[in-house]
Amino acid sequence: MSTAPSTTTDEAPQTAAPAPKSRGPWAPLRPLILRLHFYAGVFVAPFLLVAAVTGFLYAGAFQAEKLVYSHELTVPVGDTPLPISEQVDAARKAYPEGTVSAVRPSPQDDATTRVMLSGVEGVDATHTLAVFVDPYTGEVRGALEQYGSTGALPLRTWIDELHRDLHLGENGRLYSELAASWLWVIAGGGLVLWFSRRRALRKVRGTSGRRRTLGLHGTVGVWAAVGFIFLSATGLTWSTYAGANIDVLRTSLGQATPSVSAAASGGDHAGHDTASGAGGDAEHGVGLDRVLAAARAKGLGDPVEIVPPADASSAFVVKQVQRSWPEKQDAVAIDPATGEVTDVLRFDDHPLLAKLTRWGIDLHTGVLFGLVNQLALMLLAGCLVLLIVWGYRMWWQRGRGSAFGRPVPRGAWAQVPPYVLVPLMATVAVLAYFVPLLGIPLAGFLAVDVVLGEIAHRRGRRAAV
Repeated sequence: MSTAPSTTTDEAPQTAAPAPKSRGPWAPLRPLILRLHFYAGVFVAPFLLVAAVTGFLYAGAFQAEKLVYSHELTVPVGDTPLPISEQVDAARKAYPEGTVSAVRPSPQDDATTRVMLSGVEGVDATHTLAVFVDPYTGEVRGALEQYGSTGALPLRTWIDELHRDLHLGENGRLYSELAASWLWVIAGGGLVLWFSRRRALRKVRGTSGRRRTLGLHGTVGVWAAVGFIFLSATGLTWSTYAGANIDVLRTSLGQATPSVSAAASGGDHAGHDTASGAGGDAEHGVGLDRVLAAARAKGLGDPVEIVPPADASSAFVVKQVQRSWPEKQDAVAIDPATGEVTDVLRFDDHPLLAKLTRWGIDLHTGVLFGLVNQLALMLLAGCLVLLIVWGYRMWWQRGRGSAFGRPVPRGAWAQVPPYVLVPLMATVAVLAYFVPLLGIPLAGFLAVDVVLGEIAHRRGRRAAV
């Protein structure tokens, strides 16, 4: 691992910190964990800081979105809603471009219906144009670009993309994956270091200087560590490289997330008696009203999303989209020619790991438990910012306030017994394979550390001559 700036210009050869007096086989690991915690904190902290600040903003964006777009999202409560087909017709008259890719009927008495259009000029190809319709009058209350399964509108979409990739596209996602790959390592290492200290050294009250900063850093870190490890694990599930490996593992275990079959029934009516419009538009065959009624008959309550057939051989798909607890994720496929249900998928029938992944992601993004969830995420983000500031402050105080202090001495690994070191290295190798942005930086740290160690050693020999 690379060294940090020290208070001297020439670094003398360093020796490993003395091992703890305990004779237990795990005692020699403490200096190694301390060195890893120090370097990971110093070099990964800037990425974690960006993730924490943008994550804080994202957690607050849900409530901000309701205020900023209240005109589009809410309506005065009327008497009787119009048929969903008439609401879609109203949206298409106002916005005839593109095709209807999905419809979300009003889920509450005071909420608008969303008609999502794809292929609209000026709208990002991965987004849709959401047209907001008053379900009682058919009035179009506006249209906004929308992204993702949670229906993020422009404000939340902008913050979401800032948090995910810094608006740099796929390459930008490396920063967030790097942060998620190392957060659990730093948090777990911090827990080991804190609880391996003598109880008397954990106090905050009555202390000052670096010891007080360390006490604050450790105390807050202990309370927040479980949350950090959770955010790290769930963040990795949909990252680029580690996420792909997790998907492969889940699939090999038969735990992939299933999907309802969107194929039409295949009988004499399949592909016939449908509207002549292009695939993906809303008015196919029996129409939206009968499709929605068929889904209701199968127990699909609000909120739901209706996805029109992609082509002449496909079925309508109606799926529940409630990500708050208790989640509603049932889905049905409906033949556009007959209105018959051709497939049913219940969330209760999903494999366990698929459910855990769904719940974990929704908890991570702040939708599972609503406002309480979002406030908890903001608190965790604030704690992470404080820990980073205190961590750098300790580094500064280590140098007595005039320069950043020396890093933890090298050679800690040499104190670890082979019967502990070998399994540890094997475990790290496996983790590095599945989490590349943990393994690659770790290898880089080690390579730089070896080079700088050799340079320091040669300088020390020349100085001794």
